[in-house]
Amino acid sequence: MSKYHFNEIEAKWQQYWSENQTFKAQNPSAFSSSEEGDDETVDKPKFYVLDMFPYPSGAGLHVGHPLGYIASDVYARFKRHQGFNVLHPMGYDSFGLPAEQYAIQTGQHPAETTKVNIEGGTDKSGTKIEGYRKQLDRIGFSFDWSREVRTSNPGYYKWTQWIFIQLFESWYDTSEDKARPISELKTIFSSEGNSNVEAACDEGVEIFSGATWNAFSEAKQQQILLQYRLTYLAETEVNWCPELGTVLANDEIVNGVSERGGFPVIRKKMKQWSMRITAYAQRLLDGLDTIDWPQSLKDSQTNWIGRSKGAEVTFKIKDSEKTISVFTTRPDTIYGVSFMTLAPELDLVKEITTQAQKAAVEAYIDATAKRSERDRMADVKTITGAFTGAYAEHPFTGEAIPIWIGDYVLAGYGTGAVMSVPCGDQRDYDFAKHFNIPIPNIFEGVDISEEAFSDKATTVIANSDFLNGLSYKEATQKAIEALEAKNQGEGKINYRLRDAVFSRQRYWGEPFPVYYKNGMPQMIAKEHLPLVLPEVEKYLPTEEGEPPLGRADVWAWDTEKAEIVSNDLINNETVFPLELNTMPGWAGSSCYMFRYMDPDNNEELASEEKMKYWENVDLYIGGSEHATSHLLYSRFWVKFMYDRGNLLVDEPVKKLINQGMILGESAFVHRIEGENKFVTESLLHTYKTQPIHVDVSLVDHHNNLDINGFTNWREDFKNAEFITENDGTFKVVREVEKMSKSKYNVVSPDDICSQYGADTLRLYEMFLGPLEQAKPWSTAGITGVHSFLKKLWKLYHSGEGESFRSTEEAPSKDSLKTLHKTIKKVQEDIENFSFNTSVSTFMIAVNELTAQQCTSREILEPLVILISPYAPHIAEELWQQLGHSESIATASFPKFEASHLVESSKEYPISFNGKMRFTMELPLDMSKDDIESAVMAHEKTARYLEGRTPKKVIVVPGKIVNIVG
Repeated sequence: MSKYHFNEIEAKWQQYWSENQTFKAQNPSAFSSSEEGDDETVDKPKFYVLDMFPYPSGAGLHVGHPLGYIASDVYARFKRHQGFNVLHPMGYDSFGLPAEQYAIQTGQHPAETTKVNIEGGTDKSGTKIEGYRKQLDRIGFSFDWSREVRTSNPGYYKWTQWIFIQLFESWYDTSEDKARPISELKTIFSSEGNSNVEAACDEGVEIFSGATWNAFSEAKQQQILLQYRLTYLAETEVNWCPELGTVLANDEIVNGVSERGGFPVIRKKMKQWSMRITAYAQRLLDGLDTIDWPQSLKDSQTNWIGRSKGAEVTFKIKDSEKTISVFTTRPDTIYGVSFMTLAPELDLVKEITTQAQKAAVEAYIDATAKRSERDRMADVKTITGAFTGAYAEHPFTGEAIPIWIGDYVLAGYGTGAVMSVPCGDQRDYDFAKHFNIPIPNIFEGVDISEEAFSDKATTVIANSDFLNGLSYKEATQKAIEALEAKNQGEGKINYRLRDAVFSRQRYWGEPFPVYYKNGMPQMIAKEHLPLVLPEVEKYLPTEEGEPPLGRADVWAWDTEKAEIVSNDLINNETVFPLELNTMPGWAGSSCYMFRYMDPDNNEELASEEKMKYWENVDLYIGGSEHATSHLLYSRFWVKFMYDRGNLLVDEPVKKLINQGMILGESAFVHRIEGENKFVTESLLHTYKTQPIHVDVSLVDHHNNLDINGFTNWREDFKNAEFITENDGTFKVVREVEKMSKSKYNVVSPDDICSQYGADTLRLYEMFLGPLEQAKPWSTAGITGVHSFLKKLWKLYHSGEGESFRSTEEAPSKDSLKTLHKTIKKVQEDIENFSFNTSVSTFMIAVNELTAQQCTSREILEPLVILISPYAPHIAEELWQQLGHSESIATASFPKFEASHLVESSKEYPISFNGKMRFTMELPLDMSKDDIESAVMAHEKTARYLEGRTPKKVIVVPGKIVNIVG
């Protein structure tokens, strides 16, 4: 092959990699086998590179998606060149709401559409889909596809179900700070009861003796154990979306509506499976110190977990046996409490509200239910509330304190109640001012007439009886001691983090391995897993409001046959109803990195031998938007699995990098308001217009609109008129924003690969800027990178027919210098993830070697290895043309030799009376006297001196020579 036919080259090597399984990682067992691998693999160290696996939508990839994949692929290939056994797998997060919504719209089974989205083809609605796998392969990633996982495959979600069972069969011992088997808790209960048990459990668990426990019925024992289990059923406030018929996580809601479809979301109480992640709050915080993650991501998790130190205070309610528990970080301000504020959704609210206030309170509760928690937390300007008519007693003064409800207090944070100290908290201050509630001042020498005072450092307490004159720290300690003495409070550490709701009212998710006996959940044994999703006629909730699995006719568990049977056979003796909810999206992604280690193992998640070898992920690349969802939940599951001996590490990922977003360059046409007439960019100032997104494929690199294409693009533009530039062109307005189908600014990687090649795409995405930063996409800039690859090709080919050239002749010093400064820079860049500067270095190197007319194999061979991680297809082709029969993938990375960058000579400027006249190249190790002798003997020196004898000769070795006089 003489010319650079990139499409042919790339197809050839992609086929080669597939047929030869070039990137298949060796498992440790292969190293001890004489049949697999050679002796060299025995000593290879491991390196595990992972990408956050994608959700395979029918829309496919745009050029923004592969950014992180290309970066991880560069690093994975680099580590192979360094002699590592690299695990670089890929799979699909294939359960989820989008596939379910598409199933509802088209009637197609989500499994079928998901398969087409991954593998390509035409779905039943006639939509042609390229398929994620083909798109990924076309970019030339070095994935080990033999380990592919799909979260929606029963063989995979069997292990998700198994982990759920492990959580159900565990409790958290806070004295040992770890999870333990529930069987051990039963033993403790039967011998000594629960009075000495220190555990993460529900509030208000009754205290019982061993004898009492043994006398309890089985149902009663199960109810108590459910209060301790790490996954449990409970009435929980959730984000309910009636249109979607499901519960949504906070991160699935944007501006009070569902991210998917933009439907209203309300707060509602439902019986849900929850995960007791709060038991791990402190360990999740402490673990952040042991991992190399971006500080911003660590900060996000730290803030989300929200550790705070203070006191829990108990307020008695007047004329009632009920009490209100409040967590406060400022017990020193207890004498400043002038009202209480409860979360509107607390059950207690309805119990204490007086008849006179009932209507106002109920109306307020209904209004609050329509607002998401995120909106309520974010809205600091709107002040609303309602008085319950009830009063609490101050723990020290006995004074009556009015009890209000306000939507700025959340039931899920702390106890859902706040002791409001308006003089010390601005939100309480604003609430008190709005509702004319007294604001007592308990701070010495502070004016609170305009705003609250919250500076702990300068606090001196006043008007507070035994706390008067004390600082924040002194008053806090003394207040806690006094509350504990009165049995009305205690010092406590609190966390903002709440237990994770784990149920979804959807079809397309992992079924729970749970059946119900007398209303109590029972687990299906591991040997009967997976519990496979049943067929249903529709993917909508039932008419009675049950989840879609309520439509299944064969969804009951026969305990004798250990199989799923018809619902008609339910007798609640041997055949029982199965759970109708499914697991959330994060279930399948919390431990998937360990399944890649041993994906075909039917007996365990992964063997101990393979887990010991691969340990955990060495490098993980993905989006920062997963900080408080996937990444937090994964850390929680891994710590739990470590406690129970199922994993050998307690963190899933050693190093993590958040790639930035590639932004789209949108195009806008401007239409005159009230008319179907469009105005070119230069004339916009003369008209009142509205901007409309236009498909970027209808705009050229000079911002000219294809008017014919535009009028045929949408029916409503068919008869549009255009006010153009003087030359007849029509200019659009460009704007950088998120790449999205809705903004018509999506660029397909397939189109770039067809036009310029995958190597060009890979190099260009790395060249755009630092990996972690957001950067705009501009197709106009891609031609420069493509030209570089053509120039690289020409470096290895010459003559009219562009025949391959490589000689055995020794390289010049200049070529060696170019090569070794390139080796040094590229290795440093890859190790520092500065991929954009590597591409610049390649360009400089090829320019220099071209100018040097370098044909030496000693230079050209290591150069192509350096470029291989970035542009693997052209590198493979050149490597083969250099005479190699094996893939370049495992060729050793070139070694940097500093000696080639050490200058052996210096080009001295020779000056006469300070004016440079000529230069001389002299050895750097030449002595001062020898330099002077050589200069004085030069013919040009004699010419400039014109027979004069100089007064002196100034020589600075390695710098200058100046002849004076």
